[in-house]
Amino acid sequence: MAKVALVSGGGRGLGAAITEALLGAGWSLSLGLRDPGQAARFGADPDRLHVARFDAMDPTSVAPWVDDTHARFGRIDALVNNVGIMRMVDFDTGSEDDLDAMWDVNAKAPFRLIRAALPHLRASGEGRVINIASTDAKRYRGGTSVGYAMTKHALLAMTQAVRHAGWDDGVRATAICPGAIDTEMVADLPGTTPKPDRLQPETVASMVAFILSLPNQASVPEFISNTRLETVI
Repeated sequence: MAKVALVSGGGRGLGAAITEALLGAGWSLSLGLRDPGQAARFGADPDRLHVARFDAMDPTSVAPWVDDTHARFGRIDALVNNVGIMRMVDFDTGSEDDLDAMWDVNAKAPFRLIRAALPHLRASGEGRVINIASTDAKRYRGGTSVGYAMTKHALLAMTQAVRHAGWDDGVRATAICPGAIDTEMVADLPGTTPKPDRLQPETVASMVAFILSLPNQASVPEFISNTRLETVI
């Protein structure tokens, strides 16, 4: 039976590219989407694609998605925490609401999903957690949203924590830390990597598929991909 992965926000942008890559690699998928209608674009075998409502800002949407996935497939082998938002919050601009929204989506939602999925990942014996972080999880670069960098640093710490929590049961976790990806989130962001030099979603999706293909003996805690020369990373 095919392995099963949960993918948050798998209906557009990077999430859609991850969905396509994992379907192509033979995975069965459960997509957590605010708009379940987004899944129609894939035209996948319904026996391999489950769609559920998931809102990263709604804690009550976590357990039903995870429970329904396990009921549907009888197993969960991977969790890809892909959903993320960026709002400009630094010491002079941005609101408390913006900061709270980023904590909810970028940090608290992955935490809740890991907590709910971890028993199933342990039972798999080869459970995997992929957290889509950022190079902003590795350093602070002037002009970046301080709030965004804070939440991505937290996601990096969470990746290390889940490795410790599940290691003896075969759970492995990786924080993928890419530079700017050519998606809507950075489309008009000042100071970001110029469009021709940005990572394509399909490139990052291939990183996810590759890491998920590795055995327990090849654990990758972090996978960093720069789009520009960095002095510290």
